[in-house]
Amino acid sequence: MSREGNFLVYCIEQYKAAKNLTGKQVSELFEHYNVWEYIYSCFEALHTTGENYIIADIDSFIENRAIDRK
Repeated sequence: MSREGNFLVYCIEQYKAAKNLTGKQVSELFEHYNVWEYIYSCFEALHTTGENYIIADIDSFIENRAIDRK
């Protein structure tokens, strides 16, 4: 698996634990808001940050996408 793929799995697991969600719920959420592409596109910057920053960044991304969809 690529470094980006490994990082995506890490992000899923961390987000799942932090938000008390199932893997399916995270997958659906990430699909709905296109978080997969975001993580891949920001890999170089995100993989150097900590778990709390990554979770907050994903939350911010989702929140912004939700606003854009209104």
